[in-house]
Amino acid sequence: MSSTLPLTRTTCAALLLVSLTGCASLSPDSNVSDINAVVTGKIFGVTADVAARDKVATREAVSKLLRQPVTADTAVCIALLNNPALHASMARLEISDADRVQAATLPNPHFSFAKSADGDKVGFERGLVFNVVGLISLPWRGNWQNQQHEAAKLAAAQSVIKLATDTRMAWINAVAAQQSVAYKSDVKVAAEAGGELARRMSRVGNWSRLDQAREQLFLADANAQLARAQLTAFSEREKLTRLMGLWGAQTQFKLVDRLPDLPTKPNDINNIEERALRERLDVRSAVNEAETQANALGMVKLAGFVGAAEIAFRRKTTFDNAHGEREREREWEFELPLPIFDWGGAANAKARATYQQSLAKVREVAINARSEARDAYHGYRTAYDLAVNYRDEVVPLRKFIHNETLLRYNGMLLSVFDLLGDMRMQIGAVNLTLDAQRDFWLADARLQTTLTGMSMGAMSSVGASGGGGGGAGDAKPGH
Repeated sequence: MSSTLPLTRTTCAALLLVSLTGCASLSPDSNVSDINAVVTGKIFGVTADVAARDKVATREAVSKLLRQPVTADTAVCIALLNNPALHASMARLEISDADRVQAATLPNPHFSFAKSADGDKVGFERGLVFNVVGLISLPWRGNWQNQQHEAAKLAAAQSVIKLATDTRMAWINAVAAQQSVAYKSDVKVAAEAGGELARRMSRVGNWSRLDQAREQLFLADANAQLARAQLTAFSEREKLTRLMGLWGAQTQFKLVDRLPDLPTKPNDINNIEERALRERLDVRSAVNEAETQANALGMVKLAGFVGAAEIAFRRKTTFDNAHGEREREREWEFELPLPIFDWGGAANAKARATYQQSLAKVREVAINARSEARDAYHGYRTAYDLAVNYRDEVVPLRKFIHNETLLRYNGMLLSVFDLLGDMRMQIGAVNLTLDAQRDFWLADARLQTTLTGMSMGAMSSVGASGGGGGGAGDAKPGH
């Protein structure tokens, strides 16, 4: 024997609430668009969709970019498209998106069915139980998780900026190391020529054994310097390769021959502290976290001791087969925990402390952002001045001295030893000039990231965790 439960107004209302769960939906494409919007203007002027979903299209795009010598912008574009760690970061963002949708979904009601028999009487009891707090707190939980998802977006955007900065700096180091290898190869050739000349002159008695030993030592040192430069170049290239997510035949990419020339003048940035506070994502993230904890305080007070409140509707039908009668009974039941032992004081104290902690973090991040902006700009200007000094003063003077030394050597006014000694001095000046040029572009990358992205000191921790953390007291009522 079977029976059906009529659709009462209460049941219809419950079904209507259930139908509302379709209002929230996953939006992975929107997530990527939001990330692109956040990082626009913060990744050195590069525009590229991060972590493209179409693997075939990604491979084709990367292959096309690798056909030409890799520039700094090209390297960043490839990394944003192809870096596996960034793909993992975007997957964590999708997990946060799923949590957002789940939080906006009504908790499932519990349906119960029971059958009883007493002689000729057979009873059927059906019940529908709702979590009251889960229903009441649904708007808050949806809003809370939306805030968490926004925090996850900021975390993902910081991962994008970190990757772009790491890639650009790795490219600078790789190209600079490549230049150093090329120059040290020329130095080795010159040292070999000097060593051969010293050997021949020593053989005919025109040079002392001491002078010959000096040239042999210079050649040995040139060989060691070249070997170290080659090792550094290989390591820096491999670091760049990892950041771009390349393997197999793709690792045979060609870098441009040299670093870009220095700009004609440095960037004069006014109000660097204000810009850092306005544009840095870690500042925005700290402020958003404080707002989230503030919004969580009220709900924690409720969830602290009524988190298990339930309302139930039951209907019981009894059939008397002997007399052919049927009885119906309806009942409502409301279950509420009594706050006898736990009034939620500990949870409220934890929520308040968490909120105060988030406020302190905002102050800390703001102070650090101001200081780091000043420090990065000072480093940038110093690096520029040093690079210009080597380019406009040291190198021209060393070139002039070399030309004058060569002229006097040709006039037999100086010895070969004087000429070789001058060459060593010129080698040192060129090496320092290459280092200064590299340091300037590294300082430029640090400055841009510090002003618009995040703290360079905190970059190593970004991406290690997925998205935003829990709210005040990690309270998620209704589950």
